[in-house]
Amino acid sequence: MFLTVVILLPLAVAGLLLVLPRLSGRAVSGIWMAAASVDLALIGWMWWRYEPGEGASGVVDGIAYEVDVRWIPTVDAGYHVGVDGLSLPLLALTGVLFLACAVWSPREEDRPRSFAALFLFLQTACLGTFAALDLILFFVFFDLTIVGMYFIIAGWGHGNARRSALKFFLYTFVGSLALLVGFIGLFLGGEERTFDMVALAQDPPLADSPVAGGLVLLAIGLGLAVKTPLFPFHTWLPDAHTDAPAPGSAILAGVLLKLGTYGFVRIAMPILPEAWQRWAMVIVVLGVVSVLWGAFVALAQTDVKRMIAYTSVNHMGYVLLGLGAAGLVASADQGARTVATVGAVYQMVSHGLLTGALFLLSGVLWSRGRTYDSGRWSGLARPAPVFAASLAVAAFGSLGLPGLSGFIAEFQVFAGALPAAPVATVLAVVGILVTAGLFLVALQRLLTGPLRVPADHGPSGAATHAGPEPGTVRHPGIGGPDAGTATLERPETETGGRFRDMSVRERTAVVPLLALSVLLGLVPRPLLDVVEPAAAAVAQLVAR
Repeated sequence: MFLTVVILLPLAVAGLLLVLPRLSGRAVSGIWMAAASVDLALIGWMWWRYEPGEGASGVVDGIAYEVDVRWIPTVDAGYHVGVDGLSLPLLALTGVLFLACAVWSPREEDRPRSFAALFLFLQTACLGTFAALDLILFFVFFDLTIVGMYFIIAGWGHGNARRSALKFFLYTFVGSLALLVGFIGLFLGGEERTFDMVALAQDPPLADSPVAGGLVLLAIGLGLAVKTPLFPFHTWLPDAHTDAPAPGSAILAGVLLKLGTYGFVRIAMPILPEAWQRWAMVIVVLGVVSVLWGAFVALAQTDVKRMIAYTSVNHMGYVLLGLGAAGLVASADQGARTVATVGAVYQMVSHGLLTGALFLLSGVLWSRGRTYDSGRWSGLARPAPVFAASLAVAAFGSLGLPGLSGFIAEFQVFAGALPAAPVATVLAVVGILVTAGLFLVALQRLLTGPLRVPADHGPSGAATHAGPEPGTVRHPGIGGPDAGTATLERPETETGGRFRDMSVRERTAVVPLLALSVLLGLVPRPLLDVVEPAAAAVAQLVAR
Protein backbone atom coordinates (compact mmCIF):
# COMPACT_ATOMS: atom_id res chain seq x y z
CA MET A 1 0.00 0.00 0.00
CA PHE A 2 3.04 2.26 -0.02
CA LEU A 3 2.29 3.51 -3.54
CA THR A 4 -1.30 4.25 -2.55
CA VAL A 5 -0.01 6.48 0.25
CA VAL A 6 2.14 8.36 -2.27
CA ILE A 7 -0.85 8.86 -4.58
CA LEU A 8 -3.45 9.84 -1.99
CA LEU A 9 -1.34 11.86 0.46
CA PRO A 10 -1.72 15.16 -1.46
CA LEU A 11 -5.49 14.63 -1.72
CA ALA A 12 -5.75 13.96 2.01
CA VAL A 13 -3.84 17.15 2.79
CA ALA A 14 -6.06 19.08 0.38
CA GLY A 15 -9.13 17.88 2.25
CA LEU A 16 -7.48 18.81 5.55
CA LEU A 17 -6.81 22.34 4.31
CA LEU A 18 -10.45 22.78 3.35
CA VAL A 19 -11.92 21.54 6.64
CA LEU A 20 -9.54 23.26 9.03
CA PRO A 21 -10.64 26.59 10.51
CA ARG A 22 -9.32 29.82 9.10
CA LEU A 23 -5.63 29.60 8.28
CA SER A 24 -3.19 32.35 7.41
CA GLY A 25 -1.54 32.34 4.03
CA ARG A 26 1.77 31.52 5.68
CA ALA A 27 0.25 28.46 7.42
CA VAL A 28 -1.34 27.24 4.17
CA SER A 29 1.97 27.65 2.38
CA GLY A 30 3.81 25.73 5.08
CA ILE A 31 1.35 22.83 5.00
CA TRP A 32 1.45 22.68 1.20
CA MET A 33 5.25 22.65 1.08
CA ALA A 34 5.43 20.05 3.84
CA ALA A 35 3.00 17.74 2.00
CA ALA A 36 4.82 18.14 -1.32
CA SER A 37 8.20 17.55 0.39
CA VAL A 38 7.02 14.39 2.15
CA ASP A 39 5.50 13.04 -1.07
CA LEU A 40 8.72 13.67 -2.99
CA ALA A 41 10.73 12.03 -0.21
CA LEU A 42 8.51 8.95 -0.42
CA ILE A 43 8.99 8.81 -4.20
CA GLY A 44 12.73 9.13 -3.65
CA TRP A 45 12.60 6.20 -1.24
CA MET A 46 10.70 4.19 -3.88
CA TRP A 47 13.40 5.01 -6.43
CA TRP A 48 16.17 3.98 -4.03
CA ARG A 49 14.49 0.64 -3.32
CA TYR A 50 13.48 -0.01 -6.93
CA GLU A 51 15.20 -2.81 -8.83
CA PRO A 52 15.24 -2.09 -12.57
CA GLY A 53 13.75 -4.92 -14.57
CA GLU A 54 11.30 -5.74 -17.32
CA GLY A 55 8.57 -3.21 -17.98
CA ALA A 56 5.18 -3.60 -16.38
CA SER A 57 3.65 -3.89 -19.83
CA GLY A 58 5.65 -7.02 -20.46
CA VAL A 59 6.12 -9.09 -17.31
CA VAL A 60 3.99 -8.93 -14.18
CA ASP A 61 7.01 -9.65 -12.00
CA GLY A 62 8.61 -6.44 -13.24
CA ILE A 63 6.07 -4.26 -11.46
CA ALA A 64 7.17 -2.74 -8.15
CA TYR A 65 4.90 -1.59 -5.31
CA GLU A 66 1.95 -3.29 -6.97
CA VAL A 67 -1.58 -3.10 -5.55
CA ASP A 68 -4.45 -4.92 -7.28
CA VAL A 69 -7.89 -4.66 -5.66
CA ARG A 70 -11.17 -5.55 -7.38
CA TRP A 71 -13.25 -2.47 -8.02
CA ILE A 72 -15.88 -3.13 -10.73
CA PRO A 73 -15.94 -6.93 -10.99
CA THR A 74 -18.57 -7.07 -13.74
CA VAL A 75 -16.08 -5.65 -16.23
CA ASP A 76 -12.93 -6.85 -14.44
CA ALA A 77 -11.80 -3.32 -13.61
CA GLY A 78 -9.77 -2.82 -10.48
CA TYR A 79 -7.65 -0.48 -8.44
CA HIS A 80 -4.46 -1.80 -10.02
CA VAL A 81 -1.39 0.41 -9.57
CA GLY A 82 2.33 -0.16 -9.76
CA VAL A 83 5.54 1.36 -11.08
CA ASP A 84 8.25 0.37 -13.49
CA GLY A 85 10.99 2.13 -15.43
CA LEU A 86 8.47 4.02 -17.55
CA SER A 87 6.33 5.42 -14.74
CA LEU A 88 8.82 5.90 -11.89
CA PRO A 89 10.76 8.76 -13.59
CA LEU A 90 7.49 10.55 -14.32
CA LEU A 91 6.31 10.10 -10.74
CA ALA A 92 9.58 11.68 -9.62
CA LEU A 93 9.15 14.51 -12.14
CA THR A 94 5.65 15.13 -10.81
CA GLY A 95 6.89 15.31 -7.24
CA VAL A 96 9.71 17.70 -8.13
CA LEU A 97 7.53 20.11 -10.12
CA PHE A 98 4.70 20.23 -7.61
CA LEU A 99 7.18 20.95 -4.83
CA ALA A 100 8.72 23.73 -6.96
CA CYS A 101 5.24 25.25 -7.41
CA ALA A 102 4.57 25.00 -3.67
CA VAL A 103 7.81 26.87 -2.96
CA TRP A 104 6.97 29.46 -5.63
CA SER A 105 3.39 30.18 -4.56
CA PRO A 106 3.41 31.83 -1.10
CA ARG A 107 3.04 35.13 -2.94
CA GLU A 108 -0.52 34.02 -3.81
CA GLU A 109 -2.82 36.29 -1.79
CA ASP A 110 -6.11 35.46 -3.49
CA ARG A 111 -7.80 32.51 -1.75
CA PRO A 112 -4.52 30.76 -0.87
CA ARG A 113 -6.25 27.80 0.80
CA SER A 114 -8.29 26.93 -2.29
CA PHE A 115 -5.26 27.51 -4.52
CA ALA A 116 -3.12 25.08 -2.52
CA ALA A 117 -5.92 22.51 -2.24
CA LEU A 118 -6.46 22.49 -6.00
CA PHE A 119 -2.77 21.93 -6.67
CA LEU A 120 -2.68 19.07 -4.15
CA PHE A 121 -5.78 17.55 -5.75
CA LEU A 122 -4.13 17.87 -9.15
CA GLN A 123 -0.97 16.22 -7.84
CA THR A 124 -2.93 13.15 -6.75
CA ALA A 125 -4.63 12.98 -10.16
CA CYS A 126 -1.30 13.13 -12.00
CA LEU A 127 0.40 10.56 -9.76
CA GLY A 128 -2.59 8.24 -10.11
CA THR A 129 -2.50 8.48 -13.90
CA PHE A 130 1.18 7.54 -14.09
CA ALA A 131 0.75 4.66 -11.61
CA ALA A 132 -2.49 3.21 -13.03
CA LEU A 133 -2.34 -0.26 -14.58
CA ASP A 134 -6.08 -0.45 -15.27
CA LEU A 135 -7.64 1.41 -18.19
CA ILE A 136 -10.70 2.63 -16.26
CA LEU A 137 -8.54 3.80 -13.36
CA PHE A 138 -6.25 5.54 -15.85
CA PHE A 139 -9.25 7.27 -17.40
CA VAL A 140 -10.63 8.44 -14.04
CA PHE A 141 -7.35 10.03 -12.96
CA PHE A 142 -6.78 11.36 -16.49
CA ASP A 143 -10.13 13.19 -16.43
CA LEU A 144 -9.59 14.54 -12.92
CA THR A 145 -6.48 16.38 -14.12
CA ILE A 146 -8.68 18.26 -16.58
CA VAL A 147 -11.01 19.36 -13.77
CA GLY A 148 -8.19 20.53 -11.51
CA MET A 149 -6.39 22.53 -14.19
CA TYR A 150 -9.64 24.11 -15.39
CA PHE A 151 -10.32 25.65 -11.98
CA ILE A 152 -6.70 26.80 -11.57
CA ILE A 153 -6.76 28.66 -14.89
CA ALA A 154 -10.27 30.06 -14.47
CA GLY A 155 -9.83 31.06 -10.83
CA TRP A 156 -6.30 32.47 -10.73
CA GLY A 157 -5.40 33.23 -14.33
CA HIS A 158 -5.24 36.62 -16.00
CA GLY A 159 -6.29 38.09 -19.33
CA ASN A 160 -9.09 35.99 -20.84
CA ALA A 161 -8.59 33.29 -18.23
CA ARG A 162 -12.17 31.99 -18.13
CA ARG A 163 -12.37 31.74 -21.91
CA SER A 164 -9.01 29.98 -22.08
CA ALA A 165 -9.97 27.62 -19.26
CA LEU A 166 -13.22 26.73 -21.01
CA LYS A 167 -11.39 26.13 -24.29
CA PHE A 168 -8.88 23.90 -22.49
CA PHE A 169 -11.63 21.93 -20.79
CA LEU A 170 -13.75 21.38 -23.88
CA TYR A 171 -10.84 20.34 -26.11
CA THR A 172 -9.31 17.94 -23.62
CA PHE A 173 -12.66 16.56 -22.43
CA VAL A 174 -13.70 15.70 -25.98
CA GLY A 175 -10.32 14.03 -26.37
CA SER A 176 -10.89 12.03 -23.19
CA LEU A 177 -14.25 10.82 -24.54
CA ALA A 178 -12.48 9.50 -27.63
CA LEU A 179 -10.00 7.83 -25.29
CA LEU A 180 -12.84 6.14 -23.41
CA VAL A 181 -14.30 4.82 -26.68
CA GLY A 182 -10.90 3.34 -27.50
CA PHE A 183 -10.68 1.69 -24.07
CA ILE A 184 -14.11 0.12 -24.55
CA GLY A 185 -12.90 -1.16 -27.92
CA LEU A 186 -9.93 -2.84 -26.22
CA PHE A 187 -12.27 -4.40 -23.66
CA LEU A 188 -14.62 -5.77 -26.29
CA GLY A 189 -11.81 -6.91 -28.57
CA GLY A 190 -10.01 -9.02 -25.97
CA GLU A 191 -10.79 -12.65 -25.20
CA GLU A 192 -10.58 -12.08 -21.43
CA ARG A 193 -12.84 -9.01 -21.43
CA THR A 194 -10.70 -7.03 -19.02
CA PHE A 195 -9.45 -3.49 -18.56
CA ASP A 196 -6.21 -4.64 -16.94
CA MET A 197 -3.26 -3.21 -18.91
CA VAL A 198 -0.85 -6.02 -18.03
CA ALA A 199 -3.27 -8.73 -19.14
CA LEU A 200 -4.09 -6.86 -22.36
CA ALA A 201 -0.38 -6.39 -23.16
CA GLN A 202 0.33 -10.09 -22.64
CA ASP A 203 -2.58 -11.10 -24.89
CA PRO A 204 -3.20 -8.17 -27.29
CA PRO A 205 -6.81 -7.72 -28.40
CA LEU A 206 -7.83 -7.24 -32.04
CA ALA A 207 -4.66 -8.94 -33.28
CA ASP A 208 -6.63 -10.60 -36.10
CA SER A 209 -8.75 -7.55 -36.93
CA PRO A 210 -6.57 -4.90 -38.59
CA VAL A 211 -9.47 -2.57 -39.39
CA ALA A 212 -10.92 -2.69 -35.88
CA GLY A 213 -7.43 -2.39 -34.39
CA GLY A 214 -6.74 0.68 -36.50
CA LEU A 215 -10.01 2.32 -35.46
CA VAL A 216 -9.34 1.67 -31.78
CA LEU A 217 -5.81 3.06 -32.16
CA LEU A 218 -7.32 6.10 -33.88
CA ALA A 219 -9.68 6.73 -30.95
CA ILE A 220 -6.95 6.28 -28.35
CA GLY A 221 -4.47 8.29 -30.40
CA LEU A 222 -6.94 11.16 -30.81
CA GLY A 223 -7.54 11.38 -27.08
CA LEU A 224 -3.85 11.31 -26.28
CA ALA A 225 -2.89 13.67 -29.14
CA VAL A 226 -5.20 16.38 -27.79
CA LYS A 227 -3.65 16.08 -24.36
CA THR A 228 -0.04 15.96 -25.60
CA PRO A 229 -0.81 18.15 -27.72
CA LEU A 230 0.19 17.37 -31.30
CA PHE A 231 -0.51 19.32 -34.46
CA PRO A 232 -3.32 20.01 -35.37
CA PHE A 233 -4.86 19.39 -31.92
CA HIS A 234 -2.73 21.97 -30.14
CA THR A 235 -4.79 25.13 -30.55
CA TRP A 236 -5.99 25.17 -26.93
CA LEU A 237 -2.43 25.22 -25.59
CA PRO A 238 -1.14 28.79 -26.25
CA ASP A 239 -4.21 30.47 -24.77
CA ALA A 240 -4.27 28.22 -21.72
CA HIS A 241 -0.58 28.82 -21.04
CA THR A 242 -0.70 32.56 -21.63
CA ASP A 243 -3.61 33.15 -19.26
CA ALA A 244 -2.72 30.60 -16.56
CA PRO A 245 -0.78 31.62 -13.43
CA ALA A 246 2.91 30.74 -13.62
CA PRO A 247 2.67 27.61 -11.40
CA GLY A 248 -0.33 26.43 -13.42
CA SER A 249 1.61 26.80 -16.66
CA ALA A 250 4.57 24.94 -15.16
CA ILE A 251 2.38 21.97 -14.20
CA LEU A 252 0.39 22.08 -17.44
CA ALA A 253 3.54 21.87 -19.56
CA GLY A 254 5.76 19.91 -17.22
CA VAL A 255 3.33 17.19 -16.12
CA LEU A 256 -0.07 17.24 -17.85
CA LEU A 257 1.33 17.13 -21.38
CA LYS A 258 3.27 13.99 -20.39
CA LEU A 259 0.02 12.19 -19.62
CA GLY A 260 -0.59 12.05 -23.36
CA THR A 261 2.84 10.84 -24.41
CA TYR A 262 2.92 8.40 -21.48
CA GLY A 263 -0.38 6.98 -22.70
CA PHE A 264 1.20 6.22 -26.07
CA VAL A 265 4.10 4.28 -24.58
CA ARG A 266 2.08 2.60 -21.81
CA ILE A 267 -1.15 1.74 -23.66
CA ALA A 268 -1.07 2.18 -27.44
CA MET A 269 2.30 0.58 -28.20
CA PRO A 270 2.22 -2.60 -26.08
CA ILE A 271 -1.53 -3.32 -26.27
CA LEU A 272 -1.98 -2.59 -30.01
CA PRO A 273 1.42 -3.62 -31.44
CA GLU A 274 0.21 -4.62 -34.90
CA ALA A 275 -1.82 -1.45 -35.37
CA TRP A 276 1.13 0.62 -34.08
CA GLN A 277 3.45 -0.97 -36.64
CA ARG A 278 0.91 -0.50 -39.43
CA TRP A 279 0.40 3.19 -38.68
CA ALA A 280 3.90 3.99 -37.45
CA MET A 281 4.79 6.14 -40.46
CA VAL A 282 1.70 8.30 -39.90
CA ILE A 283 2.78 8.74 -36.27
CA VAL A 284 6.29 9.70 -37.39
CA VAL A 285 4.88 12.26 -39.83
CA LEU A 286 2.66 13.78 -37.13
CA GLY A 287 5.68 13.99 -34.86
CA VAL A 288 7.83 15.74 -37.48
CA VAL A 289 5.04 18.16 -38.43
CA SER A 290 4.60 19.03 -34.73
CA VAL A 291 8.36 19.58 -34.42
CA LEU A 292 8.50 21.98 -37.36
CA TRP A 293 5.17 23.72 -36.78
CA GLY A 294 5.88 24.32 -33.11
CA ALA A 295 9.36 25.69 -33.85
CA PHE A 296 8.38 28.04 -36.67
CA VAL A 297 5.27 29.40 -34.94
CA ALA A 298 7.26 29.92 -31.73
CA LEU A 299 9.83 31.88 -33.73
CA ALA A 300 7.12 34.38 -34.74
CA GLN A 301 5.92 35.08 -31.18
CA THR A 302 6.68 38.25 -29.24
CA ASP A 303 4.79 37.04 -26.17
CA VAL A 304 7.29 35.08 -24.06
CA LYS A 305 4.71 32.68 -22.66
CA ARG A 306 3.17 31.88 -26.04
CA MET A 307 6.64 31.25 -27.41
CA ILE A 308 7.38 28.74 -24.64
CA ALA A 309 3.98 27.12 -25.19
CA TYR A 310 4.68 26.52 -28.88
CA THR A 311 8.09 25.05 -28.08
CA SER A 312 6.19 22.42 -26.07
CA VAL A 313 4.43 21.36 -29.27
CA ASN A 314 7.88 21.15 -30.84
CA HIS A 315 9.39 19.03 -28.05
CA MET A 316 6.45 16.65 -27.80
CA GLY A 317 6.88 16.09 -31.52
CA TYR A 318 10.32 14.61 -30.79
CA VAL A 319 8.68 12.16 -28.39
CA LEU A 320 6.25 10.97 -31.08
CA LEU A 321 9.07 10.74 -33.61
CA GLY A 322 10.93 8.35 -31.33
CA LEU A 323 7.89 6.25 -30.46
CA GLY A 324 6.76 6.06 -34.08
CA ALA A 325 10.24 5.05 -35.19
CA ALA A 326 10.14 2.20 -32.66
CA GLY A 327 7.20 0.84 -34.66
CA LEU A 328 8.93 1.25 -38.00
CA VAL A 329 12.00 -0.72 -37.00
CA ALA A 330 10.04 -3.31 -35.05
CA SER A 331 10.92 -6.17 -37.39
CA ALA A 332 14.57 -5.26 -37.80
CA ASP A 333 16.72 -3.62 -35.17
CA GLN A 334 16.02 -4.27 -31.48
CA GLY A 335 18.74 -1.86 -30.40
CA ALA A 336 17.41 1.02 -32.51
CA ARG A 337 13.84 0.71 -31.27
CA THR A 338 15.03 0.55 -27.66
CA VAL A 339 17.18 3.66 -28.11
CA ALA A 340 14.30 5.55 -29.74
CA THR A 341 11.92 4.60 -26.91
CA VAL A 342 14.46 5.49 -24.21
CA GLY A 343 15.05 8.84 -25.90
CA ALA A 344 11.31 9.56 -25.95
CA VAL A 345 10.95 8.86 -22.21
CA TYR A 346 14.10 10.86 -21.45
CA GLN A 347 12.65 13.75 -23.44
CA MET A 348 9.50 13.70 -21.31
CA VAL A 349 11.57 14.13 -18.15
CA SER A 350 13.91 16.72 -19.65
CA HIS A 351 11.09 18.80 -21.11
CA GLY A 352 9.24 18.76 -17.81
CA LEU A 353 12.20 20.16 -15.90
CA LEU A 354 13.23 22.79 -18.45
CA THR A 355 9.82 24.02 -19.53
CA GLY A 356 8.59 24.07 -15.94
CA ALA A 357 11.54 26.33 -15.13
CA LEU A 358 10.86 28.52 -18.19
CA PHE A 359 7.24 29.11 -17.21
CA LEU A 360 8.18 29.98 -13.64
CA LEU A 361 10.75 32.42 -15.02
CA SER A 362 8.07 33.99 -17.20
CA GLY A 363 6.17 34.48 -13.95
CA VAL A 364 9.03 36.70 -12.78
CA LEU A 365 8.35 39.03 -15.72
CA TRP A 366 4.63 39.09 -14.94
CA SER A 367 5.16 39.84 -11.26
CA ARG A 368 7.49 42.74 -12.10
CA GLY A 369 5.70 44.35 -15.04
CA ARG A 370 2.38 42.60 -15.69
CA THR A 371 3.30 41.74 -19.28
CA TYR A 372 4.96 38.96 -21.26
CA ASP A 373 5.64 41.17 -24.30
CA SER A 374 9.33 40.76 -25.06
CA GLY A 375 9.33 44.12 -26.84
CA ARG A 376 8.76 45.90 -23.53
CA TRP A 377 11.77 44.35 -21.79
CA SER A 378 15.48 44.58 -22.46
CA GLY A 379 18.78 44.83 -20.66
CA LEU A 380 17.74 42.63 -17.73
CA ALA A 381 21.08 40.84 -17.42
CA ARG A 382 22.74 43.68 -15.50
CA PRO A 383 20.13 44.36 -12.78
CA ALA A 384 19.06 40.68 -12.54
CA PRO A 385 22.05 38.38 -13.08
CA VAL A 386 20.44 35.36 -11.38
CA PHE A 387 17.32 35.69 -13.52
CA ALA A 388 19.46 36.08 -16.64
CA ALA A 389 21.62 33.06 -15.84
CA SER A 390 18.60 30.90 -15.03
CA LEU A 391 16.84 31.93 -18.22
CA ALA A 392 19.96 31.22 -20.28
CA VAL A 393 20.42 27.72 -18.80
CA ALA A 394 16.76 26.84 -19.37
CA ALA A 395 16.86 28.16 -22.94
CA PHE A 396 20.10 26.38 -23.84
CA GLY A 397 18.77 23.16 -22.33
CA SER A 398 15.58 23.43 -24.40
CA LEU A 399 17.51 23.91 -27.63
CA GLY A 400 19.55 20.78 -26.93
CA LEU A 401 22.94 22.13 -25.92
CA PRO A 402 25.40 19.35 -24.93
CA GLY A 403 25.86 19.08 -21.20
CA LEU A 404 22.15 19.46 -20.49
CA SER A 405 19.35 16.89 -20.42
CA GLY A 406 17.79 18.01 -23.69
CA PHE A 407 20.85 16.90 -25.64
CA ILE A 408 20.80 13.37 -24.18
CA ALA A 409 17.09 13.04 -25.01
CA GLU A 410 17.21 14.39 -28.56
CA PHE A 411 20.41 12.54 -29.43
CA GLN A 412 18.81 9.20 -28.52
CA VAL A 413 15.61 10.00 -30.40
CA PHE A 414 17.59 10.83 -33.53
CA ALA A 415 19.93 7.86 -33.17
CA GLY A 416 17.00 5.48 -32.82
CA ALA A 417 14.85 7.06 -35.53
CA LEU A 418 17.53 7.51 -38.21
CA PRO A 419 17.72 3.84 -39.34
CA ALA A 420 13.94 3.65 -39.80
CA ALA A 421 13.01 7.14 -41.01
CA PRO A 422 16.09 8.99 -42.27
CA VAL A 423 14.18 11.71 -44.14
CA ALA A 424 11.88 12.42 -41.22
CA THR A 425 14.83 12.53 -38.83
CA VAL A 426 16.73 15.01 -40.99
CA LEU A 427 13.64 17.24 -41.18
CA ALA A 428 13.30 17.06 -37.40
CA VAL A 429 16.89 18.26 -37.04
CA VAL A 430 15.79 21.46 -38.78
CA GLY A 431 13.47 21.97 -35.82
CA ILE A 432 16.51 22.10 -33.52
CA LEU A 433 18.06 24.86 -35.64
CA VAL A 434 14.86 26.91 -35.54
CA THR A 435 14.50 26.33 -31.79
CA ALA A 436 18.08 27.50 -31.28
CA GLY A 437 17.34 30.64 -33.26
CA LEU A 438 14.16 31.53 -31.41
CA PHE A 439 15.70 31.07 -27.96
CA LEU A 440 18.77 33.09 -28.90
CA VAL A 441 16.55 35.88 -30.21
CA ALA A 442 14.50 35.82 -27.00
CA LEU A 443 17.65 35.98 -24.85
CA GLN A 444 18.98 38.87 -26.91
CA ARG A 445 15.72 40.81 -26.60
CA LEU A 446 15.27 40.29 -22.88
CA LEU A 447 18.81 40.36 -21.51
CA THR A 448 20.89 42.67 -23.68
CA GLY A 449 20.79 46.34 -24.65
CA PRO A 450 19.71 49.31 -22.53
CA LEU A 451 17.50 48.55 -19.57
CA ARG A 452 13.83 48.80 -20.51
CA VAL A 453 10.98 47.80 -18.23
CA PRO A 454 7.24 48.46 -18.35
CA ALA A 455 6.39 51.65 -16.50
CA ASP A 456 3.34 50.10 -14.83
CA HIS A 457 4.91 47.81 -12.24
CA GLY A 458 2.86 45.28 -10.34
CA PRO A 459 2.80 45.03 -6.56
CA SER A 460 5.54 42.39 -6.55
CA GLY A 461 7.88 44.37 -8.69
CA ALA A 462 9.96 47.43 -8.09
CA ALA A 463 8.41 50.65 -7.00
CA THR A 464 6.73 52.85 -9.56
CA HIS A 465 8.20 56.32 -9.84
CA ALA A 466 6.20 59.43 -10.56
CA GLY A 467 8.96 60.73 -12.78
CA PRO A 468 12.46 59.94 -13.90
CA GLU A 469 15.04 59.69 -11.15
CA PRO A 470 18.29 61.61 -11.25
CA GLY A 471 20.64 60.15 -13.79
CA THR A 472 17.90 58.66 -15.99
CA VAL A 473 16.46 59.71 -19.33
CA ARG A 474 12.92 58.97 -20.37
CA HIS A 475 12.49 57.23 -23.70
CA PRO A 476 11.79 59.76 -26.45
CA GLY A 477 8.77 57.71 -27.53
CA ILE A 478 6.86 58.33 -24.31
CA GLY A 479 3.33 59.28 -25.27
CA GLY A 480 3.75 57.69 -28.68
CA PRO A 481 3.83 54.08 -29.79
CA ASP A 482 6.36 53.19 -27.10
CA ALA A 483 4.35 54.70 -24.27
CA GLY A 484 4.50 52.69 -21.08
CA THR A 485 8.23 51.90 -21.19
CA ALA A 486 11.22 53.66 -19.74
CA THR A 487 14.70 53.41 -21.21
CA LEU A 488 17.56 54.21 -18.87
CA GLU A 489 20.86 55.49 -20.21
CA ARG A 490 22.68 54.44 -17.02
CA PRO A 491 20.99 51.21 -15.93
CA GLU A 492 23.51 50.70 -13.15
CA THR A 493 21.79 53.49 -11.20
CA GLU A 494 18.49 51.63 -11.46
CA THR A 495 19.59 48.10 -10.59
CA GLY A 496 17.52 47.93 -7.44
CA GLY A 497 14.83 50.39 -8.42
CA ARG A 498 13.58 49.24 -11.78
CA PHE A 499 13.89 45.46 -11.93
CA ARG A 500 14.33 43.36 -8.83
CA ASP A 501 16.26 40.14 -9.28
CA MET A 502 14.76 36.79 -8.30
CA SER A 503 13.84 36.45 -4.64
CA VAL A 504 15.05 33.60 -2.45
CA ARG A 505 11.80 31.71 -2.93
CA GLU A 506 11.91 32.14 -6.69
CA ARG A 507 15.48 30.90 -6.80
CA THR A 508 14.64 27.97 -4.53
CA ALA A 509 11.84 26.94 -6.90
CA VAL A 510 13.70 27.35 -10.22
CA VAL A 511 17.38 26.60 -9.61
CA PRO A 512 16.87 22.95 -8.52
CA LEU A 513 14.98 22.24 -11.75
CA LEU A 514 17.90 23.58 -13.78
CA ALA A 515 20.41 21.75 -11.59
CA LEU A 516 18.59 18.48 -12.26
CA SER A 517 18.71 19.19 -15.99
CA VAL A 518 22.47 19.75 -15.78
CA LEU A 519 22.88 16.59 -13.70
CA LEU A 520 20.90 14.49 -16.20
CA GLY A 521 22.93 16.01 -19.01
CA LEU A 522 26.28 15.19 -17.42
CA VAL A 523 25.42 11.98 -15.56
CA PRO A 524 22.54 10.29 -17.44
CA ARG A 525 23.33 6.76 -16.25
CA PRO A 526 21.08 6.66 -13.14
CA LEU A 527 17.99 7.55 -15.17
CA LEU A 528 18.98 5.41 -18.15
CA ASP A 529 19.46 2.37 -15.93
CA VAL A 530 15.86 2.70 -14.77
CA VAL A 531 14.28 3.51 -18.13
CA GLU A 532 16.17 1.19 -20.50
CA PRO A 533 14.90 -2.22 -19.29
CA ALA A 534 11.27 -1.07 -19.41
CA ALA A 535 11.77 0.62 -22.80
CA ALA A 536 13.37 -2.57 -24.14
CA ALA A 537 10.35 -4.57 -22.96
CA VAL A 538 7.97 -2.18 -24.75
CA ALA A 539 10.07 -2.28 -27.94
CA GLN A 540 10.01 -6.08 -27.81
CA LEU A 541 6.25 -6.12 -27.39
CA VAL A 542 5.82 -3.82 -30.39
CA ALA A 543 7.90 -6.22 -32.48
CA ARG A 544 5.46 -9.12 -31.98
